[in-house]
Amino acid sequence: MQKKYALFLKVLMHFHDAGILEEIILVGSWCMYFYKEYFSPEKYNPSIRTKDIDFLIPLPIRSKKKIDIVELLRKDGFIVTFSNSGYMRLEHPEIMIDFLVPERGKGIDKPYPLPHLGVNAQALRFLDFLVDNTIAIKSDDIIVRTPHPAAFGLHKLIISKRRKTEAKFLKEQKEAITVLKALIEKGESKKLKAVFSTMPIAWRKKILQTLKESENKEIMDILE
Repeated sequence: MQKKYALFLKVLMHFHDAGILEEIILVGSWCMYFYKEYFSPEKYNPSIRTKDIDFLIPLPIRSKKKIDIVELLRKDGFIVTFSNSGYMRLEHPEIMIDFLVPERGKGIDKPYPLPHLGVNAQALRFLDFLVDNTIAIKSDDIIVRTPHPAAFGLHKLIISKRRKTEAKFLKEQKEAITVLKALIEKGESKKLKAVFSTMPIAWRKKILQTLKESENKEIMDILE
């Protein structure tokens, strides 16, 4: 486990040194590693078991930097693999790195090229919501952009219903509830409500239905 965390931080430091860390957003379960700083001094000790690390690239691309991420991480033992659909992934025995972009319009079912980074990305729905609700967290001598915990939790509740297995659905839901409850304990119920109110009505209905099914009345009472 410690090897996984150490390599994760090393990747972030590489991105920091290359000048691209401030231009990308860490999304997915690994955000919880940094939320312990956000929720401090409240007790919050997440255990992250997944090897998958996701980085979100906001659109449109404004960066003028050109970095070869594949070459940057090759020296640490990462290799490039491709899915059947052509999506790139940087793999290491400890962790795997994927790149994402927000899906626009009718969406695309092919890789989105990111030539300035030397990789491609998968376009997914709901990611603009995360782009619009980010914070910067300082930890381990670096500053990382992540979704605000409210956005993280609400987003997880939306996508949990789209998971193909019950195990993944329950994992997404558990992570969402854990973060949202920590946010409430921190005294940020109003922030949670404010972020929720910016979402389309259809999204809000899905979230409330998920909370109802999982009997999370505390969070429902704040959002309704």
